[in-house]
Amino acid sequence: MPLTADDRADLARARALLEKPGLAAQLSGYLGAPIEYGLRKLPAAVSRRLGTALEAALTRVATTAVATMEATGAPAKGGHALAAAAAGGVAGFFGPLTMLVEVPITTGVIFRSIAAIARAEGENPADPETVLACLEVFALGGTGRADDAADAGYYAVRAALAQQVKTSADFLARGGAGPAAPMLVAWIRRVAERLGVQYTEKLAAQAVPVVGAVGGAAINTIFIRHFQAMAEGHFVVRRLERAHGREAVAAAWDELGDAREKT
Repeated sequence: MPLTADDRADLARARALLEKPGLAAQLSGYLGAPIEYGLRKLPAAVSRRLGTALEAALTRVATTAVATMEATGAPAKGGHALAAAAAGGVAGFFGPLTMLVEVPITTGVIFRSIAAIARAEGENPADPETVLACLEVFALGGTGRADDAADAGYYAVRAALAQQVKTSADFLARGGAGPAAPMLVAWIRRVAERLGVQYTEKLAAQAVPVVGAVGGAAINTIFIRHFQAMAEGHFVVRRLERAHGREAVAAAWDELGDAREKT
C-alpha cells in the first residue's frame, strides 16, 4: 500500500527529528563555547573507563529496564527529563570523579524514556526486537561534525547494526540463555562505541569548570531530549515500515532528501 499524504508528513517530521543538529552543536550552543574546550579538561581516567561503563549499562538496561517499566508503568517524557537532570546536577556538583557513577543512572533513565516512546508508536516494549530497536536509538547521532563517529545517515546506521539483530533478539527471547551471548555482546559493543562519542561530548561539557550543579542538570536535560527526539523519529519510521514495508519507506525517505536538495 503506498504512503498517504499523512504518512509522508509523518516521515518528513521523523526525518527532521533524526537529522537535527548533533549533540556537540547543541551543547556548544548552551555553553557559548566549542565543546573542544571541555574535551581538553576531561580527566583521562574518565575517557579510558567510559567504554566499559557504557557496555555494562547497555547490557543491564537491555535485560532489566523494560521489565521494570512494564511492572511499574512509565512516567511522562518530562518525568524522565527531570530524573536525568537530577543525575546531572549531582555529577555537576561533585565533579569529574562522579561522572562514571552517573553513566548507568542516566543511561537507564533514557532507555526507559525511549521504550515509552516506542510503546506510544505501537511497539511492545517486552518484545526482544523492540528492546534492540530501543538500543539502536543510542547509536543515532543526528547531524554532527564530518569526522564524528556518530555522524552517519539514519539508514546507514541501521544497516550497520542489522546483521546481528536477529541472533541477539533470539538470545533475549530465550531469557538471556544459550550460545548467542557473544553475538549480543558484540552488538552492544558496537552501539556503545557510537554512544561513547556522545557521552564523551556530554561529560566534556560537564567538565567545564563553570558548569556546576545547575549546568550539569541542564546538560543532562539536553542529552535526554536529544535521544527522545531520535527515538520519536526512529519509531515513527518503524511504524510506517510495519504498514508499508521497509523498501517503500526508505524510497520515500530518499525522495524527501532529493526534494530538499532541489529547493
